[in-house]
Amino acid sequence: NDTKCTYGTGCFMLANTGKNRIDSDNGLITTISCDKDGNPTYAIEGSVFIGGAVIQWLRDELNLIKNAQESEDIANSLNGNDGIYIVPAFTGLGAPYWNMESKGTITGLTRGSNTKNLVRSALESIAFQVNDLIECLNNDLKCEIKTLKVDGGATANNFLMQFQSDISKINIQKPNNIESTALGAALLSGIG
Repeated sequence: NDTKCTYGTGCFMLANTGKNRIDSDNGLITTISCDKDGNPTYAIEGSVFIGGAVIQWLRDELNLIKNAQESEDIANSLNGNDGIYIVPAFTGLGAPYWNMESKGTITGLTRGSNTKNLVRSALESIAFQVNDLIECLNNDLKCEIKTLKVDGGATANNFLMQFQSDISKINIQKPNNIESTALGAALLSGIG
């Protein structure tokens, strides 16, 4: 199965299941997709509402960073998250929880917690949410996804991609053009 995740403001994962419609038992949704010839196929999809938006929040609301790019260096300057975890449920939680009443949470704060800890934990929160989707897909597809194709602006962050690979025990395949969504839309309009 081809599995792809776009890491943008939110994160959206799709696993192509071809002509086989598979209904998720794990909180994901079945959707229509198409093959390279434009013929209808099926996919399983999971949505994370707050992906890269958690980094925008650190930048725009908390003023902890000047730009998203510096988050990589900050995260790499630490050996771990010092026990700080962020659940960025600013607009509820998407798949597989589908809880619109959830609110964001930061746990593990101590007197020694600092900006760097929050930045790293925010990046990790993106990967943890995507990992939840990967585990759901593995269960639904009754196999272990070995490779995750990725695109979107947040994939420019090498810390995030390596952390995702490490916690999900998965190979990350990133294209030269990380804005694949725009390219795909253009190609589909050409087919149409």
